[in-house]
Amino acid sequence: MAEITIPEPIQDARKSNGAKSTAKQQAIDLKDPSLYINRELSNIEFNRRVLHETQSDHPLLERVKFLAIFHANMDEFFMVRVSGLKQQFKLGLATVSSDGLLPREQLANIHRTLTQLFSEANTIWRDQLHVQLAETNIHVLRYEELSKSQRNKLRIYFEREIFPVLTPFASDPSRPFPHISNLSLNLAIQVRDPKTGDMRFARVKVPPPLSRLVPLKRFDPDQLSTPAVQKFVWSEEVIAANLDRLFPGMEIVAGYPFRVTRNSDMELQEEEADDLLLMMEDNLRQRHFGTVVRLEIDESMPQAVRDILMSNLEVDSYDVYTTNGPLGLSSLWELHRLERPDLKDRPFPPRTPPALQNVRGSIFSVLRQRDILLHHPYDSFSPVVNLLESAADDPDVLAIKTTLYRVGTNPPVLQALKKARLNNKQVAAVVELKARFDEETNIHWAQELEGVGVHVAYGLIGLKTHCKVTLIVRRERDGIRRYVHLSSGNYNSATARLYTDIGFMSHDEALADDASDLFNFLTGYSRQEEFRKFLVAPMTIRPKLLELIQRETQLGSKGRIIFKCNSLVDSELIRNLYKASQAGVKIDLIVRGICGLRPGIQGVSENIQVMSIVGRFLEHSRVYYFHNNGDPALYMGSADLMPRNLDRRVEVLFPIEDPAMTQYIVEDILAVCLRDTAKSHILQSDGRYIPRRYLLEGDGPYFDSQVWFLRQSGSNTGEYL
Repeated sequence: MAEITIPEPIQDARKSNGAKSTAKQQAIDLKDPSLYINRELSNIEFNRRVLHETQSDHPLLERVKFLAIFHANMDEFFMVRVSGLKQQFKLGLATVSSDGLLPREQLANIHRTLTQLFSEANTIWRDQLHVQLAETNIHVLRYEELSKSQRNKLRIYFEREIFPVLTPFASDPSRPFPHISNLSLNLAIQVRDPKTGDMRFARVKVPPPLSRLVPLKRFDPDQLSTPAVQKFVWSEEVIAANLDRLFPGMEIVAGYPFRVTRNSDMELQEEEADDLLLMMEDNLRQRHFGTVVRLEIDESMPQAVRDILMSNLEVDSYDVYTTNGPLGLSSLWELHRLERPDLKDRPFPPRTPPALQNVRGSIFSVLRQRDILLHHPYDSFSPVVNLLESAADDPDVLAIKTTLYRVGTNPPVLQALKKARLNNKQVAAVVELKARFDEETNIHWAQELEGVGVHVAYGLIGLKTHCKVTLIVRRERDGIRRYVHLSSGNYNSATARLYTDIGFMSHDEALADDASDLFNFLTGYSRQEEFRKFLVAPMTIRPKLLELIQRETQLGSKGRIIFKCNSLVDSELIRNLYKASQAGVKIDLIVRGICGLRPGIQGVSENIQVMSIVGRFLEHSRVYYFHNNGDPALYMGSADLMPRNLDRRVEVLFPIEDPAMTQYIVEDILAVCLRDTAKSHILQSDGRYIPRRYLLEGDGPYFDSQVWFLRQSGSNTGEYL
């Protein structure tokens, strides 16, 4: 297979020095911290790209959605990453990141960067999206903008719907400061006793079941006559305007919104747990009581109230973020649920691969003839569900084994597994209880599966089970035959329409043998460290990827590497990519999120190009391609290039060995992504990302890889080019 052409302008921007290895290059210390980008700051830069999608060419409610995603991502960033750094700092640990920064230095950089970024996000909402929504008859109003009639109607609504669930908590010498739960929206209330003149402090929590945006249509006669106009008001402002009902006889001075983010990265003592399920349930309860890592307040809050919050929540000035707009804008997802198709991405019908159209007989008859590649969301996820449903109903299927990480709500995959068990199949599911922020959902599904007799395992101590593997055992005329489904994505039919992933179905005996051995490793006792075709972390993925990189390095300027993944931060792999670049190997890295490698450094990484694509779909597939002088090796699967994936998770990469399928992945997926000029950003050596269109001469037309994939699947998406 011929080597793919490096798209312009990447080729112009990356002139190779061939296999030169000067004394200067040899003297470079590839462990030098200056050669690495801080992973926390790189994470923030990814979310900056997400935020900038609010100003892109998406339909309006999709741009609002990106603002909600940005804030939700930042919540998780504080709950996990910032909390970890704060713990290191408080314990006095001198842990140095790959770029040479101590925890306190990273925290200072994070605060400085995010102060600016949060201000930008607030400006985007206030001056752009909020205004544009109003122009399309979606009005998010402040309480002071309401008419007297609307306020009176809201008073009645407050009395009936909100007041009964509110609980004011006073804080004084006889009553301790109340617990503030994670991510809750609250009002810090100042009231004055008219008899004594004393100022008092209280807290009121905005009830989580309450819609953040209260629709006015239910009691606004003007809106009832014009249903195309939709009006909303912030729930905390409705509460603040009616505080007299909560504090009768007291003078209401003011109510100031605030929000708290707590450490939610659970520390698990798995070795000491008698029952992992019970331990996870207990840890979930404790998550609400983690230390505070961020306090968000309105800029109008006076210093006296700030001091009360900071003192009782035990935070310092670096933990406080002020804003002059609404807090917790991840709640803007509520607007995205509105029935306004004119303001959303046009729905598209995913494609069913030709081999699975008009199938006579079962899907197994197709898989006996050929392997199937699925490129989601452009290819439908239905064949995966159909595979499991067919296995559940097929009297010749003896057993189904699968791994479950994030399956979502009411997943059809789990319904198929339950049905299979009720049909007397042997069903085993490895459910990862430690999938962060999906723990509660996974506990629920694990218990439901166990309730119908599915054999449920929770993985291995100290390792998360992150691989995506299904094995189906079937009795056929010529004996027992096994079928596998392998993927980079979860068994989640909802995210399969939003994430780009690659799935693979096969009856290959060696892959089936590996899948059998993998499940024995996960559910029984096994010290197996070698597999036939699978690369399995934490045993073989790291050494094999290093071996393949080094093989390309030996080829010098004839070497070619293309990686597509979500994150690249592993220092050992980065060093080996640097060595390959020094040898003249051309390297393209399509890294959606965090990247610790600095491209474009003379003598180190001038042959490396790093691209990030952020668009309508979340780029989630992982592909590792090594040209090998025309005899390529190509692996796909669940693993990103991070120490946690390579060393602390059970991950699987699987090979694609069919030449035609390999060529399709390289030329019709990877090369198409590399051509993207509409949604791609190019990483600079200083850690900044520049939209690739800014690096081109002229004003377009720009190539959108995701739109191209949609067109290839038969969807009419030309209006979004």
